[in-house]
Amino acid sequence: MADDELEAIRRQRMAELQAKHGVSAESRETDMRNSILAQVLDQSARARLSNLALVKPEKANAVENYLIQMARFGKLGGKISESGLIEILEKVSQQTEKKTTVTFNRRRVMDSDDEDDY
Repeated sequence: MADDELEAIRRQRMAELQAKHGVSAESRETDMRNSILAQVLDQSARARLSNLALVKPEKANAVENYLIQMARFGKLGGKISESGLIEILEKVSQQTEKKTTVTFNRRRVMDSDDEDDY
């Protein structure tokens, strides 16, 4: 058999086993993300990122996507420390910073005092 045929059979068998054991494509993607982040971040940075994920999951997801993209393009020199992660968090915060504006909608109500002025 050719290598391509063997690889196709392996993939098919692996998919059958994963379907049998309830492993979905989503969990494989999560496992892949976690393994990439484990290679890129040191222990203290991983702890900080997991704490951030508890408080602000959308921000943690954005930082994870940024780190994975940087790792895939080979832009990371080594493992990122906690201080390096803090710098990345500050960059992401500046990019996604929302300006809060408050507007007062004052309603004009006829007072009974206005009638007494005449």
